[in-house]
Amino acid sequence: MLGKFSTKKHKAPEEIDSANIPEHIAIIMDGNGRWAKKKGLPRIAGHREGMKVVRNIVMACDDIGVKALTLYAFSTENWKRPRKEVDFLMKAPEKFLLTYLPELVEKNVQVRTMGSPDNLPAYTVNAVETAVEETKDNTGLILNFAWNYGSRFEMTQAVRNLAQEVKDGKVDVDQIDESMISNYLFSPQLGDPDLLIRTSGELRLSNFMLWQLAYTELWFTDVLWPDFKKAQLLEAVHDFQQRGRRFGGV
Repeated sequence: MLGKFSTKKHKAPEEIDSANIPEHIAIIMDGNGRWAKKKGLPRIAGHREGMKVVRNIVMACDDIGVKALTLYAFSTENWKRPRKEVDFLMKAPEKFLLTYLPELVEKNVQVRTMGSPDNLPAYTVNAVETAVEETKDNTGLILNFAWNYGSRFEMTQAVRNLAQEVKDGKVDVDQIDESMISNYLFSPQLGDPDLLIRTSGELRLSNFMLWQLAYTELWFTDVLWPDFKKAQLLEAVHDFQQRGRRFGGV
């Protein structure tokens, strides 16, 4: 099922089946710039507001029992944006973690990241690495930031690394299957997302987890990310619970 716009009345929390919560939710957080433009504000104001929403949705996912949350924070294509906006986004992890890391630690959240550290400023890398290190022993919700991430780049790296293993005689070509390829991607231990949410009304995947989303349920809403609240999250989960997941079967 391709997904749909969210036009129905939001579902109340009591309507969510706690026995059928998606274990892994991925979100394309889209619409910060448009939210700011509608309010006559600079684009970075939308990103600043979006950071608050990240905190709220992380806590909402933790409340309902989601085990992993992957957030598309910065893509390999986002470098094309205006320099002032990119500079703000590079500082966003440090600002977010300075504000919210103590709460994440208290909530037993484990921070992870996937993507390439190439071209990232040292302060960005240090902020993320510090959060990963300080939460590595936590056993609750896994908060996985896709940072300087692109799915085609991820798959290209996987092919290169696997080809090198074959060249070195460590892997036989006949051993290569889907499971092995998955293990060469950036975050194989998370498993594929059960539910993908994209905000802002755009109906595309934007080079995000293309391999992992093969049988993920897709849910689109025209709500801009800074306006996305727990009510929309619960609506998406409720809709997920109404779907029959056959994974290509009958």
